[in-house]
Amino acid sequence: MKTMKFAVTTLFALLTWTTLHAQANSFARGADVSWCTEMENDGKHFYNADGVETELFALLRQIGMNAVRLRVWVNPENSYGPWCDKADVLAKAKRAKEQGLQVMIDFHYSDRFADPGQQVKPTAWSSYTMEQLKTAVANHTTDVLSALKTEGIEPQWVQVGNETRPGMIFNEGKIDWSKSGAEAWNGYVALSNAGYDAVKAVLPNAKVIVHLDKAPEDNAWFFTAFKQYGGKFDMIGLSHYPDWTNWSSDNTQAASQIASLSTTFGVKVMLVETGYPSADETRAANVMADLFSKTDTLSGCAGIFYWEPETYGAWKPAIYTTWGWGAYNMGAFTSEGKPSKALAPFKDPTSSIGDGIRSEHSAAAPSWYDLQGRCLPSPRQGIIIRKQGNSKKKIFFY
Repeated sequence: MKTMKFAVTTLFALLTWTTLHAQANSFARGADVSWCTEMENDGKHFYNADGVETELFALLRQIGMNAVRLRVWVNPENSYGPWCDKADVLAKAKRAKEQGLQVMIDFHYSDRFADPGQQVKPTAWSSYTMEQLKTAVANHTTDVLSALKTEGIEPQWVQVGNETRPGMIFNEGKIDWSKSGAEAWNGYVALSNAGYDAVKAVLPNAKVIVHLDKAPEDNAWFFTAFKQYGGKFDMIGLSHYPDWTNWSSDNTQAASQIASLSTTFGVKVMLVETGYPSADETRAANVMADLFSKTDTLSGCAGIFYWEPETYGAWKPAIYTTWGWGAYNMGAFTSEGKPSKALAPFKDPTSSIGDGIRSEHSAAAPSWYDLQGRCLPSPRQGIIIRKQGNSKKKIFFY
């Protein structure tokens, strides 16, 4: 009888731990690493904290991330170069799958970056009517997602448009502020919904994201109008780049906005882009730790993605020279190609994966706590918490 009781208790504890672990893992801790193949083509390599060269997606997994975000353009060779097209996205998604990372696909519906300052129509679609554009959006979305699905890759999240505050695919999909009501929104809503419907036809369980910039600002007005005029979405995506000086206030406002939007619209909200200047990695780590402390306990927050953390040194895409742009200054790898301290807060606290980022506290002796937070003199049978330096893990000890 005693043996049976112990077995039942152990099974119950294990099931409880599995549930807790699954709930914790539902919070996405990831990165947009869409530049990685272009960087590798330019001879860049990536290394763990010990200086051992490591495949990037394996390294992301090692440092505790559980997801990646990958952008896709229509015909980038018409504008940017041979990167982030369907073939390139598929190659990166396969690498993510091999490492057990969840995938988000970010459709820009352009041949290059789409954002509030530019929502340039793909060259191949330049003469299309509205009806043809809707068909093109649907076909492009279906084509990319079907290719992924054929390889056994089913993205958990799909963005239909990137930072679409002014609309997308100009001029047909631009929100026309010279008009009022539905007339101002019709073009954008029609094109966004064409993407939404295509996603659901291929991946019924994927969460479709509508994505805006400027997380700390009041964005309720946008989604109120978008929904009122027929726009469809399963999740809200926001970009959040904290100010160098006022980062704590920015993080507080972003967290408040997440909570408010989630309550108002009954959906989860995700920070699909974040970053902080790499000039001071310790400061960047503090900013990211503060951001996590204010968001990862919010029931309405679904996760955080760092934008292009793998960039380091003076590297920049070849096209940036043509455009007169400088190198991206918010990468989160050191000049030696190793993850910097800025990424330490992205480690899943429930993960059993070893650290890939050095910490001055990593050698500290672990402390043990029960689930009520009471300190234990030593580990004991059941679900307990191990704290070592800045790392906390729930584990099942038997």
